Amino acid sequence: MKKFAVWVVAGAGLLIAAGAAFLGSGARDAASGQTPPSDPIAAFLAKHWDNPLPPQGAPPASFSALEASLAPEACGQCHVQQYRDWRVSLHSRTVGPGLLWQFRLMDQSAANGCMRCHAPLAEQKALMALDRGWSGAPAAPPPAYVPPNLQHAGLVCAACHVRAHQRFGPPARTPSATGPLPHGGFSPNAAFEDSRFCAVCHQFPESGPRLNGKLLENTYEEWRASLPGRAGQTCQSCHMPDRRHLWRGIHDPEMTARALTVTLDLDMFDSQYMLVQANIANTGAGHYFPTYVVPEVVFTLHLIDPSGRTKGEIARTVVARRANVELTQERFDNRIRSGETRILSGRFKRPAGAGWSVELRMDVSPGAHYQRSFRYALEHTAHMPREARQLLREALKQLEAARYHVTLARTVIH
Repeated sequence: MKKFAVWVVAGAGLLIAAGAAFLGSGARDAASGQTPPSDPIAAFLAKHWDNPLPPQGAPPASFSALEASLAPEACGQCHVQQYRDWRVSLHSRTVGPGLLWQFRLMDQSAANGCMRCHAPLAEQKALMALDRGWSGAPAAPPPAYVPPNLQHAGLVCAACHVRAHQRFGPPARTPSATGPLPHGGFSPNAAFEDSRFCAVCHQFPESGPRLNGKLLENTYEEWRASLPGRAGQTCQSCHMPDRRHLWRGIHDPEMTARALTVTLDLDMFDSQYMLVQANIANTGAGHYFPTYVVPEVVFTLHLIDPSGRTKGEIARTVVARRANVELTQERFDNRIRSGETRILSGRFKRPAGAGWSVELRMDVSPGAHYQRSFRYALEHTAHMPREARQLLREALKQLEAARYHVTLARTVIH
């Protein structure tokens, strides 16, 4: 046990308070300023998301290797559907080339600030320190319950559900089985169905970075002010329906389109020209559309010929909160608030013949800001280590591949 204790102490020594990363990072105390101290959910979250998270420590002697393991694959042995969902979710990819290239340029303190949300377990931070050769990295190998690649596994099951080897989760929907349970069962808590659970990473604190007086990450507060938020519809009800662990959002075409209600209206402008108006309403997102400073959405109106080919663009608008690459200046912010309708209109010469139509398209760049800032870094960072440059190029390819477009509506010209 002495060797294990040395590893834990070394790992704990890495846990420096979260700070700002290259592109802006932060986390909030989920209880701070939102609820009175007597609120049991706020009290649970303040402890559960204590920053930094302490190491798990030695597992109970009665635990098997599978029960003690922090590997998501171990959880998936019993929680099959949850594991399958997580594997295809963004939470399983929170540590990728877009983060790792920056770690080649960061010191330990800044990297720990990023990992506060991207890979928050003490064991993940310790392993990352071993990877990077940071001072204070554990001298001994990790204990058996820590898989050697845990630092690259992203936001793993244990990050939300395991503290000191005790399991936590939402209250069971059906009676639990009787008799001995794996890992001693779990401790139910209503906090897992409360939006404040998500706010820990999806809301910057009041002291966090701002542009134009507004926090860079303000999703939880946007939700509180939204129609779904005021109606008591939680983050989990949309992003974890039926407790699915998919967390679909702006990266998912179906989810993004479902947030909107659109209509297309056509009228004669004069004897030759027609006027088209698209009404784009944020009726489904419990926050601004889109939230955060990273994604951008472009809406365009197109004229379509009888064979389905695009014959011209009638109008377009970019909907986003755009900032400069240094995140020091806000260029514009015209996002669509919950319940708000944006109008896109234009006129065009009425085509001759039948079968022509007008189409409303939506082009989404989930990582638009990162694409601009990563390209800037690639071009302007002198003496970037070769490995960092390779990771940066890979990150840009992934961001480009994540772009997509959706046809939202089409109306025939009569």
